[in-house]
Amino acid sequence: MRMKFCIGVAGLVLVLVAGPVAAAHHAFAAEFDVNKPVKVNGTVTKVEFTNPHAWLYVDVKDADGKMTNWRFELGAPNALIRLGWKMDTIKAGTEVEVTGFQAKAGGPVANGRSIKLPDGRELFSGGSAPAADR
Repeated sequence: MRMKFCIGVAGLVLVLVAGPVAAAHHAFAAEFDVNKPVKVNGTVTKVEFTNPHAWLYVDVKDADGKMTNWRFELGAPNALIRLGWKMDTIKAGTEVEVTGFQAKAGGPVANGRSIKLPDGRELFSGGSAPAADR
């Protein structure tokens, strides 16, 4: 009886912990708009290797000199590592060009597709952005 109770409690804990994580994951089309491509040039302020998606934050100055911090969703940290990324591949202060697709809700949020570094290397995001032929 005690064993069944422990298994039941363990199962309940698993459902409570895994449920929100599974619900938080989404398809590209649910949040981002393939008809709103973006390309920004700016300075990296932060890179977060968190699950289910890594995030890249970039300060972008507009034509009027106003600074906006863009947030780019990338692939999962494991996908980035398989693409050759390391935790310190892009450091704060690095000038980058980021392409991607803006969030349907608008604002400075997008799904990153690629990041071009000052030395000309292009890193791919490992995310759910559609192919470049769009």
